[in-house]
Amino acid sequence: MDAAHVSMGVAGTLGPDAIAEIAIASERAGLHALWVNDTPGGDSLAALRAAAAATTRIGLATGVIPLDRHTPDEILAAAAELPAARLTLGVGSGQASGPVLDRVRATVARLKAGTSARVVVGALGPKMRALAAEAADGPLLSWLTPELAATQAAQAHAVAPTAHVALYVRTALEDGGMPRLRAETDRYARFPKYAANFARLQIAASATVISPADADLVTAYRAAVDEVVLRAITESDDVDAYVRFAERARRLAG
Repeated sequence: MDAAHVSMGVAGTLGPDAIAEIAIASERAGLHALWVNDTPGGDSLAALRAAAAATTRIGLATGVIPLDRHTPDEILAAAAELPAARLTLGVGSGQASGPVLDRVRATVARLKAGTSARVVVGALGPKMRALAAEAADGPLLSWLTPELAATQAAQAHAVAPTAHVALYVRTALEDGGMPRLRAETDRYARFPKYAANFARLQIAASATVISPADADLVTAYRAAVDEVVLRAITESDDVDAYVRFAERARRLAG
């Protein structure tokens, strides 16, 4: 496997104007894509419309749109305003209950029928990862060590050799970002479904992040998957902090 692409991830709550500036900096730094988390108060597709208008090349991705808050038709309507050749639609089950695998599979089928954009599925457990490889264009993994990421990528490629395996890695590239990185790690370690996944994999959440002291882990992650998304954890949400992150990520990506 060739070394993976390196991309950058940010929160949709930063807003379209800030994300457009961050997209410009990420494109200038030669990063592969800008991923935007979709959260209450942070519309990823609205932010990506601003990013698309400000850039020409960089990939645009959602990580991920939860299906308990958005229907497939809503996603397609918003995505129609974005360049499909640059777009990756990441979707996930969110807080939905019941037969979530069936719901995700049906959503993926609807999206694949309605757009030529890449469609990936946020996946923790083995059944959702298999669905992502079989029915979508691949899984979006998160909170893994490089070794586990390599194992799960190999499993996805065994199901579908052309699957695109992307991985979110929470990353602080300056010491000032460490308090927020520790808080983010502790918060996810307490979420029931993530806590269960950490227990199943027998890892600590803190073993799956990148700090300034171990930034060379980027190389190990790049050897494991097809795209490494450095989810930027910065000291503040000032645009300048994300611009610095993009520049540091460029140097790590070579």
